[in-house]
Amino acid sequence: MQDPHLALRFAVAIGLGVLLGLERERTKSEDGGAGVRTFALIALSGALAGYLGENLGLNWLALTIFVAVAALIIGMYLVTSARGDTGITTEVSALLAFLLGLLCAHGQLQLASWIAVAMALLLALKDWLHQLARHINASDVEATLKFCIVTLIILPLVPDVNYGPPPLDVINPYKIWLMVVLISALNFSSYLLIKIVGAEHGVALAGLLGGLASSTAVTLGFSQRSRQTDADASALALGIVLAWTVMFFRVALMTALISWELGRQIAWAISLLCVAGLGASYWLWQRNRKRERGKIEPGNNPFELHEAIKFGLLFGVVVLVARAAQVYLGDLGLYVAAAVAGLTDVDAITLAMANLVQSDASNLHVAARAIVLAVMANTLTKSAMAIGLGSPELRRITLPIAILLLVTGAAGALLL
Repeated sequence: MQDPHLALRFAVAIGLGVLLGLERERTKSEDGGAGVRTFALIALSGALAGYLGENLGLNWLALTIFVAVAALIIGMYLVTSARGDTGITTEVSALLAFLLGLLCAHGQLQLASWIAVAMALLLALKDWLHQLARHINASDVEATLKFCIVTLIILPLVPDVNYGPPPLDVINPYKIWLMVVLISALNFSSYLLIKIVGAEHGVALAGLLGGLASSTAVTLGFSQRSRQTDADASALALGIVLAWTVMFFRVALMTALISWELGRQIAWAISLLCVAGLGASYWLWQRNRKRERGKIEPGNNPFELHEAIKFGLLFGVVVLVARAAQVYLGDLGLYVAAAVAGLTDVDAITLAMANLVQSDASNLHVAARAIVLAVMANTLTKSAMAIGLGSPELRRITLPIAILLLVTGAAGALLL
């Protein structure tokens, strides 16, 4: 084998077979089964079959080798199934290992490596995937499939054209639905996380996870709970402040995904809020000795079509109002619109400002201040919930923290 490229192809094929075999080795039964050596040999046979077919013109021989290997794998399955093991994961992996060897023989080393790593990851995550499947019900699967159809099939057909009379021609159906996809994907991640880890946790973790889904819901629920006789207001305040802090990180992530420049622009202001929130959370964590438990709900599946449509309509209204405020009232009008929108929902105004910067980069500083104002307005709303609905002890704890966050946000806005 004097050709170094040919030697590399065979070496990679063996290496990928060993990678898959090592993962299968730890799960095979004591009675035997395909392990590291078997998978390496199967991948090598695939590389050899590919070499014979490509360089010697023996395509029929390559097909014969594949059929022979498949017959051996089927025989292996018959033996293991007779012992009561009816799973076919190892057998399917072995067939794919042969095909990986074929890819290597044809010089597709990078593609073969990607597929092998993806296979190893799926095999290693067996327990986690099974746990996920147990927590996802039929309605979740149905809603997700519907949304995938609408996104992958309908989205490319949606017109990427601005509608409306100039200068208010900012309603773009394609961009609106694209933002719906983004926010639904972020919400779905938290929805799955809460379903996987369960609903009942320590208050701190409940606030952290609940903040991913809805920091407003966490604030409302924990504030009402603080009025119970045996409630630990300090622990509940920790959960509330953690939920607020998660919202700051969420805003930064959403902004950066749409407009990296705008994400960089708000980085200092949002970082100050994150540091203040984390500092307050650490202080509360240190002073807590009793650990309550909190319950969080994942809410509705964010891939339900009616939930997606509602957010799309809200986003379109916010985009139009923000544009009208800027045109007729100047930058001050945009700030007012952002603050008003932020009182109830910070996601829509954040995405609207990111799209504004994408269409006109000169609005970078104005959009950054508008996002920070929306975040402050949203924090003000949740602070009012905690102070107005919570117990006197919760009010005493959260009031100075709310003032700290609002002052920090104002300082961050001035730095923009």
